[in-house]
Amino acid sequence: MGQKKLQRFAELETFKNVLQFPRDIQGKWKGVFGNEHPITLELACGKGEYALGLGRLYPGRNFIGVDLKGNRIWVGARKALQEGLDNVAFLRTQIDQISSYFAAGEVAEIWITFPDPQLRISKAKKRLTHPKFLRFYQQFLRPGGCIHLKTDSPDLYRFTKLVIDVYGCHLLKDSDHVYAQEQVEEELRIKTHYESLDIAGSNRIHYLCFQLPADLGNRDKDLLLKEKLLADA
Repeated sequence: MGQKKLQRFAELETFKNVLQFPRDIQGKWKGVFGNEHPITLELACGKGEYALGLGRLYPGRNFIGVDLKGNRIWVGARKALQEGLDNVAFLRTQIDQISSYFAAGEVAEIWITFPDPQLRISKAKKRLTHPKFLRFYQQFLRPGGCIHLKTDSPDLYRFTKLVIDVYGCHLLKDSDHVYAQEQVEEELRIKTHYESLDIAGSNRIHYLCFQLPADLGNRDKDLLLKEKLLADA
């Protein structure tokens, strides 16, 4: 590990807005923020551009960027401290462990911004909108809470729409070309580092907002999803 990373990891230990693999934190986030404002998660947040942007837009709400990469979290956490954004914090952990850190109903909404689309069918279960992850989110997302996906990957966009259809999720908003809209919501104008790279080469940004059903179904739906994926491959 390079000297710069070592220095950042050391500084991360001193940041009051960063929790690294905390224990017994479920149901206690109001103590972290010092209030009971609604909590929004940014999953796989990288440098936390979305958590920061939303924190600036909504001072009466709390935001938590979640990622495993401490070197990236350092960037966002440091900026939040510099700007005095007391409503923005960061949680360092694996996304597949996320349900260990929040109590039922403790999270109001989730943003998934430019995650790895895991393009190979064999990697589908690693997609953050796969039902495997939706079942994790359902454990702590309040009823009616929204999940937002913003991506430059048409494959992940289509996959998520398929999941929404198969599992009976409630689709609230759907745009296959965000910036082509006459009016773009402030939330969607926030840009991350990965958005600017346009890795997918699609030259457009896709957006979905949906709610989970009370029951995400059983193995039959999982098999149906797998069959549809293979049929489209």
